[in-house]
Amino acid sequence: MQSIMWKPGRERVENSQMTAFIYYVNNHFSIQLENYSQLYNWSIEKNEEFWEAFWEYSNIIHHSYYREVVDDKYKMPGAKWFKGATLNFAENLLQYKNDQIAIRFCSEDGTKSTLTYNELYNRVAGLATALKKWGITKGDRVCGFLPNIPETIIAMLASTSIGAIWSSCSPDFGIQGVLDRFKQIEPKIIFTADGYKYNGKVINLLSKLKGILSELHSIKTTVIIPFILNGKEDKISNSILWNDFIDQCVTEISFEKLSFDYPLYIMYSSGTTGLPK
Repeated sequence: MQSIMWKPGRERVENSQMTAFIYYVNNHFSIQLENYSQLYNWSIEKNEEFWEAFWEYSNIIHHSYYREVVDDKYKMPGAKWFKGATLNFAENLLQYKNDQIAIRFCSEDGTKSTLTYNELYNRVAGLATALKKWGITKGDRVCGFLPNIPETIIAMLASTSIGAIWSSCSPDFGIQGVLDRFKQIEPKIIFTADGYKYNGKVINLLSKLKGILSELHSIKTTVIIPFILNGKEDKISNSILWNDFIDQCVTEISFEKLSFDYPLYIMYSSGTTGLPK
């Protein structure tokens, strides 16, 4: 491309968080960075100082402070970052308990909805409590077989808030593709929608789910979100609907205090050269 398609004006640049962070770094380290490129280069040359500055500038919510930024910055992968620190990923994302919009959702058919930060926090609180009541604890795996809907985010945040480890597969995966991934991690609970729409067609997920559950013996409970079929779905053994599972009365979350290197998600390779890793 020979020409720049868009460039922010000076006022927008001056009011950006990037510029504010550059000012913070300059004041903190007595240097004179002027733009993003200089900040980028400095972050590579002085990576310990960069991440120390970002930790402080971003006001990361934590329960214990780190002893050192990194033990060996030349050990990649394998370096230990922020040793001694304890925090919770979900707690940081849910810190804004107000009426600002946290999630905007638009389905393929044009249906729109929103969730405020208050609403999001309360729904995560209810789901986190329900997970604990069903015996999910720190280190357990929780998985999602879900389209991109707000409940997917809520389930992930609720899982990580209690120290469970989240993993998910797209609902357009075949049965074997899902099993190749989930059988490795032995999840205890699976969240799924009853279906979704793609290119104008309604895709029923529950028939596929039956095939998955017949081989995924670690699952104790299946939580079904009535997204498309509205209760007209085939019955799934050991299943419960989302609204019956979630605790509607709880509005507070007891966040698990986790080390900085505690696992958050389990992701997978494509599986093109063998089973997904």
